[in-house]
Amino acid sequence: MNCDGIARWYRALEYLVFGRALERRRLEFMNRMTDARSVLILGDGDGRFTAEFVRRNPEAKVDSIDLSPRMIKIAKRRAGDLASQVNFRVGDARTVSLAGKYDLVVTHFFLDCFTDQELDAVVARVSEHCEPGASWVLSEFALPEGGLPRIGARLLIRFMYFCFWVLTGLTVKNLPPCARIMANFGFRLNERRVALGGLLASEMWELLSTEGDHGINSGGAPSR
Repeated sequence: MNCDGIARWYRALEYLVFGRALERRRLEFMNRMTDARSVLILGDGDGRFTAEFVRRNPEAKVDSIDLSPRMIKIAKRRAGDLASQVNFRVGDARTVSLAGKYDLVVTHFFLDCFTDQELDAVVARVSEHCEPGASWVLSEFALPEGGLPRIGARLLIRFMYFCFWVLTGLTVKNLPPCARIMANFGFRLNERRVALGGLLASEMWELLSTEGDHGINSGGAPSR
């Protein structure tokens, strides 16, 4: 999803709809990332998470990749004097070249921009460049367990997908099964925290195996 067309107003639109709820999800596990030294951040948009991360972790080396050149420009400006700590790159997570190994991957409100098949391929590619024991921290929209909150969340998510289709051309219409796909590639969910009645979730995953068990869902992973 290329947000060039809404880059200038993205933060204002987010605050208008959700206040600082999404921002709190991005920062939920920030204090648990202090040991990371080689970090991959995908789809951080205007760079609010990246700027805060490098401010708190000056020893970490960061690759921050986003499809939108305008978002990357804003992210560089936001990082200020710490921008030299970050390798900002314009690229598509499905095809961009990755080198080396990472001990931390971060994706906030990003994985739900892919179809099931696309996300499967993205997680497969990224997992190949993760150290054993690497952490993957993510935030995402989710569906509450049941009842009226689930119905309301489903309607809101469909409306948001429609808005992003209009604004960016995003063709995805449904949340992909992130938990199942992560588990299939050897990641274990260590912690999950939710907000807004379960509509928003922050999760910490750990890579137990670099080989994965593609097609086999491990126990304990939450389902959509």
